[in-house]
Amino acid sequence: MTSPLLARAHAILRDTPVVDGHNDLPWAMRIEAGYDLDAIDLAKDQSARLHTDLDRLRAGGVGAQFWSVFVPSDLAGDAAVSATLEQIDFVRALTERFPDRLQLACTADAMEAARAAGRIASLMGAEGGHSINCSLATLRALHRLGVRYLTLTHNDNVPWADSATDEPKAGGLTAFGVEVVREMNRVGMLVDLSHVSPDTMRAAIATSEAPVIFSHSCARALCDHPRNIPDDVLATLPANGGVAMAAFVGYFLLPAAKDWAAAADEYAQANGFLRMDWSPEATACRQTYEATHPRPPLTVATVADHLDHLRELVGIDHIGLGSDFDGTNYLPTDLNDVAGYPTLIAELLSRGWSEPDIGKLTWHNAVRVLRDAEDVADKLQRTRTPSNATINQLDGPTP
Repeated sequence: MTSPLLARAHAILRDTPVVDGHNDLPWAMRIEAGYDLDAIDLAKDQSARLHTDLDRLRAGGVGAQFWSVFVPSDLAGDAAVSATLEQIDFVRALTERFPDRLQLACTADAMEAARAAGRIASLMGAEGGHSINCSLATLRALHRLGVRYLTLTHNDNVPWADSATDEPKAGGLTAFGVEVVREMNRVGMLVDLSHVSPDTMRAAIATSEAPVIFSHSCARALCDHPRNIPDDVLATLPANGGVAMAAFVGYFLLPAAKDWAAAADEYAQANGFLRMDWSPEATACRQTYEATHPRPPLTVATVADHLDHLRELVGIDHIGLGSDFDGTNYLPTDLNDVAGYPTLIAELLSRGWSEPDIGKLTWHNAVRVLRDAEDVADKLQRTRTPSNATINQLDGPTP
């Protein structure tokens, strides 16, 4: 990578910084420090334990961050709601701790205002429909607290929608699931289709009156992982107006990496650890496997391959970036923290991407899709009252 390209990348990011669709720092801070911003000072270098800190965000040209207020899908009911509220509380505490660096943003205009003020716009996305506990009132409450997207599922089904990594039960969306999407449209919350099954993707796009997003997913045609987006679904995105935000997760990017991760999981399971167990003991077990089975090499070029495919299929107006930093331990060697975005932009420049196209990828598409959702909500609120439907009313009593 030549230095002139890297210099151009930095210049582009000064004008059109990155809107990152998904960063799991809040959950990492919960695990590492119980949310204690004194124990882990994000104004200092935290590269030894995290992908994210304030200086590296600035070095990477990040202008807006959707912080994931994720909670695991094995939390259920009120426990999931409470944990989500704790995540939201952390993001608000983070922005209040560093008001000169971060600015809470709940609208597209607020994103632009933060950029103009030289601050990183901080938005929130809830990762998994279990966070609303089958309650439309809870959905509205999360929106009032600043949550601007809801990923319909995480790794497990919810009663009204199927996950990509669970056995299908709903066949996409149930009647209540349709009502969730409609209410999200009415309040102006983006419908996020990362983590959901292809049938749920199709049902949600068919239902949604506003553009949808994929906050952190890649192209299934290049890597056949269930978390990725099939081409037939991608083909519907331009008519919907939505945005697919490419993730940097190794096993979403490269077939060999997907196979390696599956083998590492099998090794961990054979030694008594669950697939999604990332405790220190489980991590040490996987490291033992890795010592004799090295990871397939992965570079920024593979991310660019997915972006090339997405641009060719859906057009430049419908793609973005959603890293999943601090939510994965398998990243490209030259894109392994939030400071790495200039390397990606330089790679795209080397492939002939124009500066206006890169500006759409990094900033304009994400701002536009939130503004479009706001416009739809403004229209719907003139004619549609808040829904108080329950899952029992629409789907029948739970067996």
